[in-house]
Amino acid sequence: MPLTKNVTKQRLKSGKMALGFGVHHLRSVATPMVIALTGHDWMFIDAEHGAFNIQEITQLCIAALPMGVTPIVRVCAGAIDEATRALDNGALGIVIPHVDTPAEAKRIADAFHYPPMGHRSWGGPPAVYGYAAPSTAEAQAAINQEILTVVMLESPEAIRNADAIAALEGIDVLFIGTSDLTAELGISGQMGHPKVVEAYQTVGDACRKHGKTLGMGGIYDEEHASRYVGMGARFLLTGSDHLYIATGAKQRIDFFRGLPGAPVG
Repeated sequence: MPLTKNVTKQRLKSGKMALGFGVHHLRSVATPMVIALTGHDWMFIDAEHGAFNIQEITQLCIAALPMGVTPIVRVCAGAIDEATRALDNGALGIVIPHVDTPAEAKRIADAFHYPPMGHRSWGGPPAVYGYAAPSTAEAQAAINQEILTVVMLESPEAIRNADAIAALEGIDVLFIGTSDLTAELGISGQMGHPKVVEAYQTVGDACRKHGKTLGMGGIYDEEHASRYVGMGARFLLTGSDHLYIATGAKQRIDFFRGLPGAPVG
């Protein structure tokens, strides 16, 4: 079978935005259909904060592949083994949180790419080839080009190291975890603070210098999202399932309670 292409990586390479739908609670294989219906480009399966096991991650990833939605999995910091299992079972991208140093980023890039780019282990024909890959060498070279490797910068140390991290081969996106960054800076929740603006400028400059993509997480209001998109953020997490469900449900409740003739209360 032909290799499933990473549409999110293609969009980023062409300078377009790639919008992600966060999944914390949804488990159904219909989830990627809903994500495709709403126009999102990638599915963010959050195995750091969500309660997912590898079976559930696998089902969601495989269901996403034919839908044109890129399955991307966030694992816990340093969980390289969980990440490579997700890649073997359908993920086309991995997000690693709390990456502070070039050495940490290099280890991640090596783990997620087959030789000669890295040292990822071959576990047999993977899901992204429909379990029917061509020769091992051909498949490994092709898969290396499709995997999206995303590192999250969430500390002052990470921001200081942004240029060295962006310079590494095999790192595609430097994704600012804005909520955790503000907490580390002692300004928790202040998304427009000058220190945050400076961080986006620093990381954005590093990405432009080395041909990488600036990512934005934790920013959902128009004022701040507009600012950071204007500064070059292109890999964007737009919200999560519980937020979307709560927001949409509240709008419908307000609509029906506000209908002419509806009883008060």
